[in-house]
Amino acid sequence: MGPCAPLLVLLLLSWSGPLRGQQHHLMEYMERRLAALEERLAQCQDQSSRQAAELRDFKNKMLPLLEVAEKEREALRTEADAIAGRVDRLEREVDYLETQNPALPCVEVDEKVTGGSGTKGKGRRNEKYDMVTDCGYTISQVRSMKILKRFGGPAGLWTKDPLGPTEKIYVLDGTQNDTAFVFPRLRDFTLAMAARKASRIRVPFPWVGTGQLVYGGFLYYARRPPGGPGGGGELENTLQLIKFHLTNRTVVDSSVFPAEGLIPPYGLTSDTYIDLAADEEGLWAVYATREDERHLCLAKLDPQTLDTEQQWDTPCPRENAEAAFVICGTLYVVYNTRPASRARIQCSFDASGTLTPERAALPYFPRRYGAHASLRYNPRERQLYAWDDGYQIVYKLEMRRKEEEV
Repeated sequence: MGPCAPLLVLLLLSWSGPLRGQQHHLMEYMERRLAALEERLAQCQDQSSRQAAELRDFKNKMLPLLEVAEKEREALRTEADAIAGRVDRLEREVDYLETQNPALPCVEVDEKVTGGSGTKGKGRRNEKYDMVTDCGYTISQVRSMKILKRFGGPAGLWTKDPLGPTEKIYVLDGTQNDTAFVFPRLRDFTLAMAARKASRIRVPFPWVGTGQLVYGGFLYYARRPPGGPGGGGELENTLQLIKFHLTNRTVVDSSVFPAEGLIPPYGLTSDTYIDLAADEEGLWAVYATREDERHLCLAKLDPQTLDTEQQWDTPCPRENAEAAFVICGTLYVVYNTRPASRARIQCSFDASGTLTPERAALPYFPRRYGAHASLRYNPRERQLYAWDDGYQIVYKLEMRRKEEEV
């Protein structure tokens, strides 16, 4: 060994003392940390045991209550089913009583005495209408309804073109608007985000009310011209009919409706001044004037030129009327009350004179939400497309021959 070896040994011996002291302190620290962890684990175990015991006690207390609640729910469900059955049975009994004891038509006594339905001696063309088709059906009953969805505001119109594509749906929301929605098919309209599936058609003049009509590829609607209802001037209480081409998106024709002093024909639908309708015979208009504020008027229109071919004064009152439609040349007026109730066809007027008021059925409509803002008859499907407080509804109709007894 060299002279440096003793020095190295002395150096190592001098460092061994401090290293042993540090190791001792480190061991003591680790022991304290382990003891603290063991204490915490023991506390957690105690808490878990207490919570498990509390959960068992809670479960034991809740099980009987859940069993009682389940029994009560089953009892309530059984009672609700029984009540629903009684309500359905009551509705069937009411419908049966209505068919056995039909209400009298809304024809006033003085009209029955002085001239019958449709002749009031005012110089209007109240001659009988000559049918151009062999259509001879009338409503027997409103059989069922299908509520599709809720789209738009409380007033509006939705319909199909009875002469156009069978699948397209046209939706006109609101009583003063200039944009119509067109859906490729009914399934697209029923989707949750229906507006995304629709194309939009903007008309050059806003429509008034809910009396619009889609017929033969055209949109027919009433426009309020300058000086129209409420505007003063020469055209006070007059409306202009617009014929709008839905494909070319152009106005094909227009005409001021040949009636002065127009007022809303329906007492419960104050925004509509002219209600256009289509049936197997073509295009019709329902309106009212100040000349006779109590009753509705009916006009047959030429869909090509918008000319008025024939006019009638009907015996159907304006009061409590909410909507109307035409089938096979017969006007059917639907009545309700201001607090919306169950609507009913209470008056009919056959322009051809075939169907008398005594032989006309006066059916109720099925239950629904409020009051009809519009009703559109589709002669191809024999269905009514209704707008009821923002809900779009389809009514299926049961028909019979006009000559058959009710």
